[in-house]
Amino acid sequence: MTTAVEPYNPGVFDLTHKLTVEKHGHTALITINHPPANTWDHDSLIGLKQIIEHLNRDDDVYALVITGQGGKFFSAGADLNLFADGDRARAREMASRFGEAFEALRDFRGVSIAAINGFAMGGGLECALACDIRIAERQAVMALPEAAVGLLPCAGGTQALSWLVGEGWAKRMILCGERLDADTALRIGLVEQVVDTGEARGHALLLAAKVARQSPVAVRTIKPLIQGARDRAPNSWLPAERERFVSLFDADDTREGVNAFLEKREPKWRNR
Repeated sequence: MTTAVEPYNPGVFDLTHKLTVEKHGHTALITINHPPANTWDHDSLIGLKQIIEHLNRDDDVYALVITGQGGKFFSAGADLNLFADGDRARAREMASRFGEAFEALRDFRGVSIAAINGFAMGGGLECALACDIRIAERQAVMALPEAAVGLLPCAGGTQALSWLVGEGWAKRMILCGERLDADTALRIGLVEQVVDTGEARGHALLLAAKVARQSPVAVRTIKPLIQGARDRAPNSWLPAERERFVSLFDADDTREGVNAFLEKREPKWRNR
């Protein structure tokens, strides 16, 4: 089965082609398109945040996939030329831009999938860490090498990586500068799937298409409960879990989902 592909114009910040957006069914495909290494800069970070804000308001978008243009880099992170003069004000602004952009990605109301098609370094890996699911191609290399140039991961890397792979592996990668291949990343839980070269985007879009079978209202209600265990003990969320179960009965999609199952037909979600 194929889905229609169309350009998607969020009508927001002029990205000067550093980020491109297409729509595949109910999935937005964001491509980091900033050669040669798909680095992030001031404009693209503002653009990513604004794209996510727009997608959150679009009831026809249930999932997003983010990948890199070309076959070598997902993203090499920040352009270090920005920091060569030691300007503290620029450093503060860029740290803020990285944080705002990737926190917006983390909090996207649907399901986000990183299709890691090559090197994911520094802020590039932090972008992938902000996604719900990561699919890596076999040749991909992942690292947080900031300490090698006197910096540190400032866009969630120290926290998200530790949560996913544990303190020991996070210290190996951040404090020792260890680079991981895709198979090691899969083994330690940094990625959820490894695929052949050139296939991450396709596999990510197939997985995102499965999200369209789920109630988008249920997905955006469930996702904060899963992520909430990062901040509080899992058992402390049990009352909220029950309360949000009841709150779903205010949604049109809940009635639609239950009745579609009973009537043996596909549900028609309205995202409300």
